[in-house]
Amino acid sequence: MTVLWLDDQLVARDQARIDPADRGLTLGDGLFETMRVSAGHIAHLPRHLDRLRAGAATLFFPEPDLDMIEDALHQVLRGNMLNEGGLRLTLTRGTGPRGLLPPARPHPTLLITPFPPAPAPGPARLIVSTRIRRDADSPLSRIKSLNYLPNILARLEAEQRGADDALLLNGAGRLAESTVSTVLAARDGHLVTPPVGDGALPGIARAVLLAAGLVEEASLTPYDLSDGLILVNSLSARPVASLDGAPLPIVEDLIEAVRKGLFFF
Repeated sequence: MTVLWLDDQLVARDQARIDPADRGLTLGDGLFETMRVSAGHIAHLPRHLDRLRAGAATLFFPEPDLDMIEDALHQVLRGNMLNEGGLRLTLTRGTGPRGLLPPARPHPTLLITPFPPAPAPGPARLIVSTRIRRDADSPLSRIKSLNYLPNILARLEAEQRGADDALLLNGAGRLAESTVSTVLAARDGHLVTPPVGDGALPGIARAVLLAAGLVEEASLTPYDLSDGLILVNSLSARPVASLDGAPLPIVEDLIEAVRKGLFFF
């Protein structure tokens, strides 16, 4: 039976209960982090906690108790004897009255759920979304908000067009990201990724690769992507086989360098 963390305690999944008045449920008023677990270790945990703190500040949440959260994460690991897979952390503002204005003294809800490892994804078929644009000026583009409807709609568009995922452009027509991943584009044997100012989420994998000097920032348009693409997030590094039906080269050497830089083996 899967054990998760809710309301300051470990509980079984079939015993968990979210209050119907929780603003994460009713308004999407919350944050989340998805973390990879490898050999019983939570990859890049300090970076995830730092981003959680920054997101909480952006949403005017009470400052989260990161020591408590870290302890809860490890309790879920131990309770499930999880050696490989991942953890999903959800932090909402908690319950509140009807309406948009939150309570003056919110009591956030923390939910941590484990999940098993998934098979390595094969090469992706991408489209450029024609329905959804990334709002590079919104503070929500900088955080892992529960408000994911634009990404969901773009992912549905990809499915309807026979693709695996969609690339999102900003209002100026520059590349931001895919619906769930940072985009890395091959250029002259190197990798570049869109800057945060173009609407790219400051992803954990992205930050690790930038810090290691494996990736550089540069603005990109759909015309700059013909030399090969990689999709990367905290769980995987995935090659791209095609974009809008046109085949793309699989940049095996660059993919291997990315996987090693992120401890993906």
